[in-house]
Amino acid sequence: MANYVLLERITVGLAGASSVTFNNIPQTGYTDLLIKTSIRANNSSGSQGWYDSQITFNGISSGYTIKALYGNGSSAASFSDTVIYDDLASSATPNYTFSNSEIYIPNYTSSNAKSISIDSVTENNATSSKAGLYAGLWSYTGNPAINKVTITGLNSSIFQQYSTFSLYALAAVGTTPTKAPKAIGGDIIQTDGTYWYHAFLSSGSFTPQTALSCDVLVVAGGGSGGVRIGAGGGAGGLLALSSQALNANTAQTVIIGAGGAAAVDSAGTGVAGNNGGNSSFGSISGTVYGGGGGGAYTGIVGKSGGSGGGGSYDSAPGTGTSLQGNNGGVGIFGSGVASGGGGGAGAVGGSVVSAGVAGSGGAGVNTISWSGGTLSNALTVLGLGVSGYLAGGGGGSANTTAGSGGAGGGGAGTIGTASPAGSGVANTGSGGGGTRDSNDTGGFVSGAGGSGLVIVRYAY
Repeated sequence: MANYVLLERITVGLAGASSVTFNNIPQTGYTDLLIKTSIRANNSSGSQGWYDSQITFNGISSGYTIKALYGNGSSAASFSDTVIYDDLASSATPNYTFSNSEIYIPNYTSSNAKSISIDSVTENNATSSKAGLYAGLWSYTGNPAINKVTITGLNSSIFQQYSTFSLYALAAVGTTPTKAPKAIGGDIIQTDGTYWYHAFLSSGSFTPQTALSCDVLVVAGGGSGGVRIGAGGGAGGLLALSSQALNANTAQTVIIGAGGAAAVDSAGTGVAGNNGGNSSFGSISGTVYGGGGGGAYTGIVGKSGGSGGGGSYDSAPGTGTSLQGNNGGVGIFGSGVASGGGGGAGAVGGSVVSAGVAGSGGAGVNTISWSGGTLSNALTVLGLGVSGYLAGGGGGSANTTAGSGGAGGGGAGTIGTASPAGSGVANTGSGGGGTRDSNDTGGFVSGAGGSGLVIVRYAY
């Protein structure tokens, strides 16, 4: 077994299973497959103490032939069939005896018909036992490479708790083999050799193919900036969860919040920014709130959200959500008006530095509470984030000096008649910048918020 790599092991839980499936079998780096099984069925009838299971490839039920030779210690027999069989012990077998088999499939990625050999032993620990040798062939139109193997109990058999199925692959000579991911879903799926990462840039679902312990990062959409002494938009809420137990074949719905739409001040009277959309990961994360829109003149307060939008010179900033983000920064009125920056996932939004100098967006984060790694490493593997950060707040606007966007993709604010302000970077959850509108004539536009993100990580 020195040259074999364990790709996946499935152990049946208390509820039992009518079938098990190995999905996403790698198509490079390996030549042969070997499946080792230890199975017990729920059936209690039958004098021999064993039942059969069926093996299929790629979800296809035709094209199979088999030749079988088996014996029970006193007699031998043979048969031919059009179903690939494996043996499993029944629950009539006392003392929880399990059947044991090895299923060997050479050249599984070739364009030829696939041969299968099975060596199987069952024991009912009473009056009968069985040893079988099976030679099978799968010849199907086009002879596709095998990317999925399913083992199903026949005669309504249910695999009982502790039945195990282990999939190994033989590494090709001169290659560096890679394992297949253990889950389906995500716009980007990458590995660093220690973890698999699934990144969702848009809404979808995450379905483990086996029970997994996952670290999950959920980022909501950032808020947009305000217009007319507009303050920066707050970053979307960011929530990191460690060691979440996910069941096999149970889909988790992934919702990615949109960035808050840019605010448009048609009349020149001041308009607050728009909140970003909420994100979530199944029922596990709860609601992760979109960032608050930035405040504006006159008296238009910053909105609350995952992180709060900044306050304009005569309005209060928005507040952030506990454990998800931070408050927006404060604006002032003096010899030069200026607004505060939106809150970031890692820091409060910057308040006005001095007359005419706006506050910058609060910084995002590049470290999280996952064990054995940082967010910046995950972002590097996935090619996401900005310099290893996510969820920075948007910068405020001012007469003299605009606020910069917070680390992680926050948009910068503007001065004078510049429009629009900078937008938050997509899939960072960052806030958009605020717009000054020094002419008070209308038609000015703020920076939009950046859309959210979900990253799921589990051991390679």
